[in-house]
Amino acid sequence: MSAGSDDGQPMMEMNTTPLIDVMLVLLIMFIITIPVATHAVSIDLPQPQATPPSAVIDPIKNKLILTATNQILWNGTPINTGQLVTLINGTKAINPEPELQFQPEEYASYEIANQMMKIISDSKVTKFGFVGNENFATFQKAQ
Repeated sequence: MSAGSDDGQPMMEMNTTPLIDVMLVLLIMFIITIPVATHAVSIDLPQPQATPPSAVIDPIKNKLILTATNQILWNGTPINTGQLVTLINGTKAINPEPELQFQPEEYASYEIANQMMKIISDSKVTKFGFVGNENFATFQKAQ
């Protein structure tokens, strides 16, 4: 065992442990008493419409898109198959009948595209065309 030498001289170092303890307590009290800074900017956002905008029939041409997520768009407006029948019947009432352009996206469902083709065929549309066939000149595997 080693024992410290006791020369009888006073210790020249100050004990800083109580000082650090007091400083930590004061720091914690200071952090707790600081008010929380809340930076808020009030913005008046537009309210959502109760009903989505209805699809409009163009008297020249109407584009029917089937997206990769199997959403049906009529001139950019989302619709369902019931609305599709109504819109196609509405185009037939216009004289001269507007052209209906069908554009399925690359990874759209064949089943839903086939259902849409059946609806179009049953409605006896006279002006009908496919758009975007040039994009699929070469077939690639799905990734």
